[in-house]
Amino acid sequence: MKAAIIYTSVTGNTATLAEIIHENMEKRHIATDLIPVDSFDPAALSNYDMVAIGTYSWDDGELPMEMEDVFEAFEEEDVQHITTGVFGTGDSFYSHFCGAVDLFRDMLYVQSNLAVTLKVELTPQDDDIMKCDKFCDRLTNQLVLV
Repeated sequence: MKAAIIYTSVTGNTATLAEIIHENMEKRHIATDLIPVDSFDPAALSNYDMVAIGTYSWDDGELPMEMEDVFEAFEEEDVQHITTGVFGTGDSFYSHFCGAVDLFRDMLYVQSNLAVTLKVELTPQDDDIMKCDKFCDRLTNQLVLV
């Protein structure tokens, strides 16, 4: 079983979530590659059984430009066998809180075996760490059901 966490972060909040999720996956003895989006290779996508995508939202809930290749890779590749999750951070000040997470969620629901989503307000707090653990539970439990 091979997993990846593909993420982008501007403020460091989503990167922090990615690292927490990575640690939780490793605790479950799942080899997990932590991949900043600028190191993402779309051709390698089919090598994974599980992929978690982490993104912030741009402007009023838009997908960040650097995540467009990841989004397109999931739309274009055969990824039905991949169990996915999407997480992100945002500011509820905006009308589309974590809108990029919603965009990925909707697409992944159609293209892959979407297991879980997670939205966090700004900087991850203690209760968000527990949510990351549950995120990993849902992600790994869904894989077993496939």
